[in-house]
Amino acid sequence: MARNPLQRRVLSSLLNGFSLQPSSSLSLNAPSTWSGRMWARTLCTTDSTTANNFTCQTGDCGSNKIECLGGGAAPPATLAEFTIQSGGLDFYDVSLVDGYNLPMLISIQGGSGNCSTTGCLVDLNEVCPSDLRVQGLDGKESVACKSACEAFGSPQYCCSGAYGNPNTCKPTSYSQFFKNACPRAYSYAYDDATSTFTCSGADYVITFCPSIPNQKSQGGGDHPEAVLPPLINDTMIFTGNPQDYSKATPKQTTHMATLIALTLGLSLWWLS
Repeated sequence: MARNPLQRRVLSSLLNGFSLQPSSSLSLNAPSTWSGRMWARTLCTTDSTTANNFTCQTGDCGSNKIECLGGGAAPPATLAEFTIQSGGLDFYDVSLVDGYNLPMLISIQGGSGNCSTTGCLVDLNEVCPSDLRVQGLDGKESVACKSACEAFGSPQYCCSGAYGNPNTCKPTSYSQFFKNACPRAYSYAYDDATSTFTCSGADYVITFCPSIPNQKSQGGGDHPEAVLPPLINDTMIFTGNPQDYSKATPKQTTHMATLIALTLGLSLWWLS
């Protein structure tokens, strides 16, 4: 995603949603002041008997079309979130607060500041806790992993009501499952300290289903990494206790990008 002012009507047309084939890419120009989300919809189909009836098993935005028309992702979905500010710091993150549907990486080109790489690079669907798991239409394959908030709706998991502040809303065994697997990704609403990143004047590369980078060089290309949690936690083990979700072992996914085509969805808003 490059930094170039465009007319809003042009950007809105481009950023409502599009299809992306394996190993292909698309450059999008964002205005100098912009905020929004990007995500992938997977396992999409079109009903040939109904006009414009396009649906996806994960990340669907409810438009019945490839273009999302302003709708957001139905959870669970891995989200890339951006706030781009002219002349100031950009804020960006990869969030699993609304759950997970596939690996994602944000890397940086150019810019100044910390500009760290972030993302969730492992396949969590097959090791997702059973009470968070989303089964595919065939009932055999896990295609996404819910957040505890989505699964149970409890204030302690949703950071709402009496738990609506960082002093009362703390990590749970469910959020820790996501955090242990993807240490730089948001795992719950107040997971800011290790999950929000900043850069100024950069271009951002969002990769879906990325290959696993060398653990010794997890930087953002033009920027050496600061002292940060790793992108992948290689020290995780499975203890055999089905309730000990925080130690479940994720799979490193190096093949997914060659197996699936993605339909991208985008939700954006304008900063005044």
